[in-house]
Amino acid sequence: MAKKAPIELGEAELEVMRALWDHGPQTVRDVMHRLHERGRTVAYTTVLTFLTRLEQKGVVASNKRDQAYVYKSKISRQSVTQSRIKALVDQLYDGAAAPMLAQLIENERFTPDEISHLRKLIDDLDPHAPNTAPKNPNSK
Repeated sequence: MAKKAPIELGEAELEVMRALWDHGPQTVRDVMHRLHERGRTVAYTTVLTFLTRLEQKGVVASNKRDQAYVYKSKISRQSVTQSRIKALVDQLYDGAAAPMLAQLIENERFTPDEISHLRKLIDDLDPHAPNTAPKNPNSK
């Protein structure tokens, strides 16, 4: 089975994608304003160049509406996240995710809710973990 190539996006391209993910389909001018709101001052033509490149990479689609093109993401934030994490795990840890997860746990701060969520995810991975789901009162 062929290995799926990671989705290669630069930092500026990711910022454009974030604008599309967070606010849905937009014109070049809309994306430019979103980037300005985030403190990234870029020219209209620069945003158009980014959107054109993203369309060439197959991650953005455009449709002409009235006099302006409207751009929308063809890929989800989750698919980009999964692709980038997989590439990082492969590059740094020879495909073993546990050392990377250990590194994150040792070096990052988590809220109590995040810790609870992480525990649940780990428990769900362990087939020998006791089932803590509430019991059905109708079962014996």
